[in-house]
Amino acid sequence: MVSGKRLADLGYKTISGTMMLLTLYGGYLCSLRVYRFFHRRHQLQTAAENQTENIVKD
Repeated sequence: MVSGKRLADLGYKTISGTMMLLTLYGGYLCSLRVYRFFHRRHQLQTAAENQTENIVKD
């Protein structure tokens, strides 16, 4: 039979591991959102520059 202390230690390690994985996953999602934000901003800036060049050429 498993003692109470051993069961508590196992529960603590399980919860700690789960929280660590959730933190890592949250960091991944945040990084992905920041990457998309800057990538989209770059695309919009490039499109605006191209649009300005086309207006100047006309």
